[in-house]
Amino acid sequence: MKPQTWEWIEKAEEDFEVAKRLKRAKKPLYNSVCFHSQQCAEKYIKAFLEEEGQYVPKSHDLVALITLSPSLKELLERKEELEKLTGYAVAFRYPGAKASQKNAEQCFSIASFIRKVIRAKLKLNQVGKKK
Repeated sequence: MKPQTWEWIEKAEEDFEVAKRLKRAKKPLYNSVCFHSQQCAEKYIKAFLEEEGQYVPKSHDLVALITLSPSLKELLERKEELEKLTGYAVAFRYPGAKASQKNAEQCFSIASFIRKVIRAKLKLNQVGKKK
């Protein structure tokens, strides 16, 4: 696996762990759970694009990123959820928008799904090592 791919994966895993911890905290931080869930998904998609030798644009748009690889088209079955998750990259980081527990659960769920699919495509086991 390419070193740059591993860097994307490490950053994605950090976002995943942060989202998981904040979701389970005594006082959950829903805005941050949503943000880090989006970041996890985005970085996993970019890791896959990197490994395929695709151009990796500086974009938060998960649907646009997925469409760059024919190998990821199956993720478009959840396009509506991906579009919603994309919104948490920026909008919920500023005043005027506030995430609920339901939002956080949904964001973490779709990020977990993307993580699972891409880890399988990259032939990674649950702890990060190549199978």
